[in-house]
Amino acid sequence: MKGIFVGVMISALVAAPGAAQDLSRHVVGPMECGECHTAEVDIWKKSAHYRSFKELHRRKEAKAISKKLGIKRIKSENLCMSCHYTAKKKGRSESAIAGISCESCHGPAEKWLESHANYGGPEATMESESPQHKQKRLASVDAAGMIRRDHLYKIAENCYRCHTTPNERLVNKGGHPSGSDFELVAWLSGEVLHNVFYSKGKENVEIPLERKRLLYVVGAALDLEYALRGVAESTTKAEYAIGMAKRAKRSSKQLLAISKRIKHPEIRKMLDVIRSVKLSLNNRSNLLIAADKVKALGEEFASNADGATLGALDDLLPKPNAYKGTVSK
Repeated sequence: MKGIFVGVMISALVAAPGAAQDLSRHVVGPMECGECHTAEVDIWKKSAHYRSFKELHRRKEAKAISKKLGIKRIKSENLCMSCHYTAKKKGRSESAIAGISCESCHGPAEKWLESHANYGGPEATMESESPQHKQKRLASVDAAGMIRRDHLYKIAENCYRCHTTPNERLVNKGGHPSGSDFELVAWLSGEVLHNVFYSKGKENVEIPLERKRLLYVVGAALDLEYALRGVAESTTKAEYAIGMAKRAKRSSKQLLAISKRIKHPEIRKMLDVIRSVKLSLNNRSNLLIAADKVKALGEEFASNADGATLGALDDLLPKPNAYKGTVSK
């Protein structure tokens, strides 16, 4: 059953169904992004994220799950689209237009598509842009809903919202996996290295070591946050609740190992949070409070930590043989 999770990443449209559909009105689709980001889209087209659009609904695992849940068409079912596809709403109808793509992580682009690459005029470049213009440009695209890579916790959150399977019924009744064996560094070091733009847009080059260190800690925090949310929303002691509780314990151990190598107050406080809450049913309020605390601490760490000072974590980082998939060229 894990095969259904290969390459899955959250659509940034995940929220309450109504909110998701409102956001999906502003999706432009990956081909619009590809007009400028040619190399990125070419690499994406070789990935499992791209292939999900044509392949997912044909897989026997997906058909079995949809049958159990009474889903007739995977590509038009919000429960499926929110994680496995890029969806767009036109009029009253919402449908999948691509696999997991640019806007799945960076947010619907209609309102920021033009301004995010405006460096101060038709002849201006990223290198020639003035500090004042850059400050205004970034503030503008942030306000318009773009999720930039600088917002490390927020953009990585889009991975964990799906890789932890945010739906109890989907698992307990549908037979969907309760989550993939997802570790942020290993998966971002696979097919698409998410570093093309910063390597002059020509190569799918490896993520810098300093950023990998940050990703490793942020990933552990997100894993814990979403595991806590999963336990909080569980109503029965079945596969989903058990899987989320195991995930919370695993990520807690990961954070403990991190804390033994680097001394950051945010990590210590995360461990205090998990020690203070019981991983059990009927504890929703306390678990959600704990998850919110972990989120705040994770965001604080991501904003303040310097990857160059985290070399003590290098022995914990996944090795190349653990990377998910072959790097696309």
